[in-house]
Amino acid sequence: MAEEESMAYELQDEFESKAKGFGKGKYGRILKMAHTPSRDEYAKTLTITAVGIILIGAIGFAIWWLMTILPESF
Repeated sequence: MAEEESMAYELQDEFESKAKGFGKGKYGRILKMAHTPSRDEYAKTLTITAVGIILIGAIGFAIWWLMTILPESF
């Protein structure tokens, strides 16, 4: 029982030591720069993403349509 408790304390100490340096390491600068996007920024991102998804879908549909129509014509 004492061994299990000491292992639990060791794990807890290890976790706490890693958590203390979370914002100070190589990812700290990125976390400090991160922010919630404004409405305008979010709308632009949403629009660009939607156009990309629709474009990729249209290209895929055109390829599928050509693959079904083209073999019948030969």
